[in-house]
Amino acid sequence: MTDTRDAILSVQNVTKTFEGIHALEDVSFDVRPGHIKALIGPNGAGKTTLLNAINGIMPPDRGHILFLGSDVVGNSADKVAGLGLSRTFQLIRMFTINNATVLDNVLLGAHLQFKPTLFESIFRRRKVNKAEKEARDKAMELLRFVGLENAADATPGSLPFGNQRLVELARALMTDPKMLLLDEPASGLNDTEVEGFTELLLSIRQKGITILLVEHNMKLVMNIADDIVVLDFGKKLAEGTPQAICANPQVIEAYLGTTLTECRFEP
Repeated sequence: MTDTRDAILSVQNVTKTFEGIHALEDVSFDVRPGHIKALIGPNGAGKTTLLNAINGIMPPDRGHILFLGSDVVGNSADKVAGLGLSRTFQLIRMFTINNATVLDNVLLGAHLQFKPTLFESIFRRRKVNKAEKEARDKAMELLRFVGLENAADATPGSLPFGNQRLVELARALMTDPKMLLLDEPASGLNDTEVEGFTELLLSIRQKGITILLVEHNMKLVMNIADDIVVLDFGKKLAEGTPQAICANPQVIEAYLGTTLTECRFEP
């Protein structure tokens, strides 16, 4: 594990129990700033539970989670997001109430920065309008970044599944995160969409945004992750570079199977 002084996120001995069963047991690892760290493991290994603990949805029973040096255990999900830790979900969450558009969905990510008070709404409308325009301009720029600028006025449900994933990613980026937690972002994408998504994640890293990625697509993981944590039955089984993980006999037995065919690296 890296020196926690160099880590943007430090997970320390995190334990979570449901009805006497350990979903997570003394899990520890660090994430370095500007890195892509992948979290892999079989179904039921505790990956999503760990993301829920990190971003405040479901606090751990024991352990510490340091983000930018401060323990965030006990903070609400909104407060954690306000610190710069944003999240996407395995099940896409699109908002359709009142005929909400794709642009509206991305703008929801601005709620942490844009909360006009009653006084501002009544007496300083010009300031509020300026903030609204800036938020819309930023949302449109993010839609261009993910390749969906032409879908701004569409309803989310009319988009292909892969594009809905991109809308959710744009919404997460709208919060100006220092770090992204991505839960199965390539789930349901075809090979072409995965290739495009891979390039997008690398572009996000180039912007200086750190990523913790839960993903089952091993080709994607092995080609973009700086290092990998493997969970199995709620415990950390291994941690290391993609090459080291592919060569780890315990990982092969528990997750990758008896061969290394899933450990492919692009030249």
